[in-house]
Amino acid sequence: MSILVAVRNLTRIFDVSKPWLNRLIERRDKALLTAVNKVDFEIEERTVYGLVGESGSGKSTIGKIIVGLLPPSAGAVEIEGVDLYREEDDAKVDAVRSDIQMIFQDPYASLNPRWKVASIITEPVAARGGDTTDMAEKLLEQVGLSARDAGKYPHEFSGGQRQRICIARALASEPRLIVCDEPTSALDVSVQAQVLNLMSDLQDEFGLTYLFISHDLTVVRHMADKVGVLYLGQLVEEADRDTLFDAPLHPYTQMLLEAAPKLDGFGREATPPEGEIPDPINPPSGCVFHPRCPIAVERCKVDPPELRGVGKTRVACHLAETSRD
Repeated sequence: MSILVAVRNLTRIFDVSKPWLNRLIERRDKALLTAVNKVDFEIEERTVYGLVGESGSGKSTIGKIIVGLLPPSAGAVEIEGVDLYREEDDAKVDAVRSDIQMIFQDPYASLNPRWKVASIITEPVAARGGDTTDMAEKLLEQVGLSARDAGKYPHEFSGGQRQRICIARALASEPRLIVCDEPTSALDVSVQAQVLNLMSDLQDEFGLTYLFISHDLTVVRHMADKVGVLYLGQLVEEADRDTLFDAPLHPYTQMLLEAAPKLDGFGREATPPEGEIPDPINPPSGCVFHPRCPIAVERCKVDPPELRGVGKTRVACHLAETSRD
C-alpha cells in the first residue's frame, strides 16, 4: 500500500508564560510547554492508525496539526506527498486539505445549534461552491438516519445521532483521510459500538483512511491496523495491532495494557498505573518515563532512548529486549 500521511520530526511548543510585566516583577523566565516532541510515523492508505496514551500525551495536538488547526513549531506533515506547511504552491495545499476531514470528540459542541442539519452537513462542500442538491439527505441515510432529519436542529437528536451527523459532515467532501479525535468517548457503551461499526463499514465502502485518536485500548484494538503509543509528547512504541497487544516491549505500553479492563478479568488484581505524568514544562532528563518505570537503570536517567526497530516493533527503550522478563 502507498503512504498517504507521513509525519516527520513533528514538534509543537506552546508558550504558557505569564504576562511580560508579571515575569519582570517575579523575575521568572518564559514557560514553554512541549506538547509534541520529534514524533515520526506513517499512515498507509486505506488503513487505520491508532494513537493512544494518557491525557496530556499530545494525541489531540497531533490531530489538530494534521488537519491544519494548529501549525507545528518544527517538523513536517506530508499528505499525498505535499508538505502542508512548507509547500509554496497554495493550489496544491488547498487540494490536499480538501481531502482531510475531522470528527471531534464532543458531538454536542461540534454542531452549530443555530443551523439545520442540512446546512451543517453540506457546509464543507458549500464553502467551496460545490453542488449540494440532495446531498444531506443521501448522507443521512448512509449513516443510518432518515432523510427527513435534514430539516431538524441538533438539539432534537441524541448524542449517538449527533455523532452520526458529524460523520455525515465528514463524508460530504469525499475525503481520503479522516482524523477521529476520541469520536466515541462522550457516548454510552452500546452507542459506541454502533458508531464504531458504522465507521468500519464506511471505511470499507469509501476506501477511507483513519487517524484514530483514543485513550480506550479496547476501542483501538477493535479499530486499528497499526498503533502508536505516546507518552509526554513522544512516540515510545509503534507496531501492528496484534504485535503490540500480544507482545508490548515498552514498560509504559505494558502498564497501560495491564490497567485496561478485560472481559475475563472479574476478580483479578490489576496493578494500577504508578505515579503521575511529569510536568511537561519541566520534563525529566534522559528517558521521560524513567520516574515511573519499574525496570529503569542509571542510564535511563541521563540518556534519552532513540526510537529503534526491535523485531516488528519500533520502541524507544534501552531495555526493550529484556522488558518482557
